[in-house]
Amino acid sequence: MKRIRLVVSLICFAWCALALAAVAKDAAELVKRTADQVTARVKNERAVLRKDSVRLHQLVDELIIPHFDFARMSQWVLGKHWRSADAAQRSRFVEEFRKLLVKTYATALLEYADRETRYFPVRAESDATLVTVRTEIEQPGSAVVPINYRMHVKDNAWKVFDVSVDGVSLVATYRASFASEIRKSGIDSLIKSLETKNEKK
Repeated sequence: MKRIRLVVSLICFAWCALALAAVAKDAAELVKRTADQVTARVKNERAVLRKDSVRLHQLVDELIIPHFDFARMSQWVLGKHWRSADAAQRSRFVEEFRKLLVKTYATALLEYADRETRYFPVRAESDATLVTVRTEIEQPGSAVVPINYRMHVKDNAWKVFDVSVDGVSLVATYRASFASEIRKSGIDSLIKSLETKNEKK
């Protein structure tokens, strides 16, 4: 779980709204432009956001979360367990998974908003509907960390369905963690565990 928190912390501040026309060659530019908006807002409101977790979570919900494809991410994270889950279990898992990332992103935003990020052009056909946006984030006193966003077109907008940090997939990391808990106690136990974590301040 510590590995998961590190991965999410490194990616969270550099990502936000991508509800724009789906043009592959513009993806990297859009990531940078909107990430700059998030960074500026966090810097301007840092003192308030540190004291008001509700407002911080609202910022994440507004600028970041809508642009992830949680249905697809949840399906990949649960793997075979998604297929065996009923509609209610799927719905509950997607919601609790979303809440988990909101809390994790919110905490990391305040810490990583000042980091420098390099953006690379997207290598894809102009009409591609599946792309990878490559970036690098600077670490003080350490080597740069590559962060890649896997995105696809859904409802004429770019949506993130996976992120890799230094070659480590966010979806794969959660999948391994959750699969272990499901094997031990079942999917309902996993969902309840997420609910408990999400209720904590």
